[in-house]
Amino acid sequence: MSSHEFYLVVPEIWMASMASLILIVDLYLTEKTRWVTYCLSQITLIAAFYFTGSLMGQGPTTAFYETFILDDVGNILKLFIFIFGFFVFMYSRKYLEEHNANRGEYFVLCLFSILGMMVLVSARSFLTLYLGLELFALPIYALVAWVKGSSLDFGLSSPKSRLDPLSSEAAMKYFVMGAMASCMLLYGVSLLYGVTGSFGIAEISGFLRQETEIPLAVLFGLMFILVGLAFKFGAVPFHMWIPDVYQGSPTAVTLFISTLPKLAGFGMAIRILLDTFHDLSPHWQELMIIMAILSMAVGNIAAIAQSNLKRMLAYSTIAHMGFLFLGLLAGPESGYAAALVYVIIYALMALGAFGIIIALSYRGFEFENIEDFKGLAKREPWIALMMMFILLSLTGIPPFAGFYAKFLVLNALIHAGYVWLAAVAVLFSVIGAYYYLRVIKVMFFDEPKTALPLQYQKVSKSAVALVAINGFAVLLLGIFPAFIFDLAVSAFVRHL
Repeated sequence: MSSHEFYLVVPEIWMASMASLILIVDLYLTEKTRWVTYCLSQITLIAAFYFTGSLMGQGPTTAFYETFILDDVGNILKLFIFIFGFFVFMYSRKYLEEHNANRGEYFVLCLFSILGMMVLVSARSFLTLYLGLELFALPIYALVAWVKGSSLDFGLSSPKSRLDPLSSEAAMKYFVMGAMASCMLLYGVSLLYGVTGSFGIAEISGFLRQETEIPLAVLFGLMFILVGLAFKFGAVPFHMWIPDVYQGSPTAVTLFISTLPKLAGFGMAIRILLDTFHDLSPHWQELMIIMAILSMAVGNIAAIAQSNLKRMLAYSTIAHMGFLFLGLLAGPESGYAAALVYVIIYALMALGAFGIIIALSYRGFEFENIEDFKGLAKREPWIALMMMFILLSLTGIPPFAGFYAKFLVLNALIHAGYVWLAAVAVLFSVIGAYYYLRVIKVMFFDEPKTALPLQYQKVSKSAVALVAINGFAVLLLGIFPAFIFDLAVSAFVRHL
């Protein structure tokens, strides 16, 4: 291995080193000096952004015996993972402090999870892919069970109580189903290895390109690998964990789960569907169509009946992942670029929605039920306006970014010959508009609660500014979308 290969993985080396350093430093900090952990975590993300940005345009090139690939698709995903991670930490700090959960472990676990995402999106071997997948998932299992349980000490529970039943149930479901999905993925990889004799993505792709008749074991392996992929996206019928985990997790963890893993999952999809099984697209496209339609149907219809906003947004996520699958179906350049734009804009919208829930939550009270938003426009007009921006964007109404993202996917579908599928997607988008607009109606037209808990406090100016940045980013990306689309297209043109 040459020094140049280590140069290609400088962002990963930096992230691993800083996460380990922060873990040690945090042991010597007190409650008054805990801000050091937060600052070091943000510095880690900023420096990783710089290192990754300096590598843009230098690929595609492989390293470490072709188990790692540096290309612009992976770099773009990493850059946005760092950006959203930066804002996740900014939103989460207030929540952790007010809920008596300001522990360094939150930031350390998040950083290790981000490291796993970086490895995953740059995987050139199924061994590297699985390593990245587990590295980013394992810290999240701990976050779901730990943070909320360590914060419930407001006289509502015993000081010795460390686990909240809802978060414990969510963590258990996530862990068990995640383990099952990993087993499915590993079994599929083992079938591929048995046929091809290699874990390398390039070698497997070359083998499939040369074969005139695809072995049945390869098709079974593809099916099992798609199960693991669908679980990470939360697509139907592997969606059962999403509503419980989103609702049961502390909102700071839900914010993390709803944004960054979606970007990493997209990177995983590109490595599997485009780089490995591109020549088998007629086989996996049929499965993707079924999962996309079911995801849009189940997600949009089930969301209508929800009274908990986090659970409603969880079902909304399922529907949006169905839309994302449509972009992956449409390929090549325009479809994949549209899907990349879609996942980035969705992560931005999810960041804003859950960030607003965090901004409104206060000591001892989670602001997560739809009825809690009654009359919000009279009490917090600026927050209500930004929430309206986010919800209209999720609906797909112009001039917000969500409209442009959906337009790109539908346009790619029509050009690929899936006109009927585009019509189905529009139909489910209309159904989905109901539950988004219902929240807007509650905020602006319902009377506010007559009595608020004693702990209620006005949203801080810093939180309002953060929410405003998020809300206007959704608006501006809808008005000036060319930058992000051109970036995605150029990345896939070089990749293909």
